Amino acid sequence: MNYIEKKISTNKAMAILAKNGIHVNEKETAIILDFLYLMAKYYSVDPCSLDAESLRRYRTQEKW
Repeated sequence: MNYIEKKISTNKAMAILAKNGIHVNEKETAIILDFLYLMAKYYSVDPCSLDAESLRRYRTQEKW
């Protein structure tokens, strides 16, 4: 997968993951980033359409 403009480098992603206790090598980090870019590409929610009621519907039951 090749994206024209990646906003984060693999080194920065590795540092963020390591800070959160996830230790991966450079190849694994590239796979994770490709997956996240793919998810972001296909995630289509219009932020203007989110109101208080729709946000309440998407919360987990633990927060009720």
